Amino acid sequence: MVARSEKVAGTMEKLLGGEVYHYHTKLMMKEAHTGGSFVWHQDYGYWYMNGCLFPDMGTAFIAIDRCDEENGCLEVIRGSNRLGRIEHGRVGGQTGAEESRIDEVLKVLPVDRAVLDPGDVLFFHSNLLHKSNSNDSSRRRWAFLCAYNRASNNPVIEHHHPQYTPLKKVPNNAIRECTNYTEMEGKEFLDPKNDKTSDGKK
Repeated sequence: MVARSEKVAGTMEKLLGGEVYHYHTKLMMKEAHTGGSFVWHQDYGYWYMNGCLFPDMGTAFIAIDRCDEENGCLEVIRGSNRLGRIEHGRVGGQTGAEESRIDEVLKVLPVDRAVLDPGDVLFFHSNLLHKSNSNDSSRRRWAFLCAYNRASNNPVIEHHHPQYTPLKKVPNNAIRECTNYTEMEGKEFLDPKNDKTSDGKK
């Protein structure tokens, strides 16, 4: 319901300049003292491999808990969405952007830390370079991420995320009025072990 709300989906349509559809959603759970870190990457670094020809994609990062430097908030390289897609490969056991290119980017573009309170939302483009450090604090850091693709950017490869599917937006109050929290019909869940794009494999 959140991903279909006018405030979230409608805002993404304004940012991406046209109709969008729901690409996927995930719950990022960084538990206290255990949450892992993520290296610099672009989401389009992965999504490119799914047959999305254009980077007309974006994510709404919705803070469930406070996100700050202590518990591994998101860090972004301001303006990096204008760099185009950077080559991705294996970096420290993860798929990340080419380290030598990141070194050069950091010489000319600043890093911003996305300090968010619960309910705050960070909307960002699929080419924005971002990362997060581990959560070494005594507080968890959960966030709900809704990813979108432009309707005009239907992937040319069938894969584990959906092809263009019309998104029926709902008014914002539909979130509070929703009473069905457990209906799973029509929903699919991806085991991260089967996510070939985040592994950098085709």
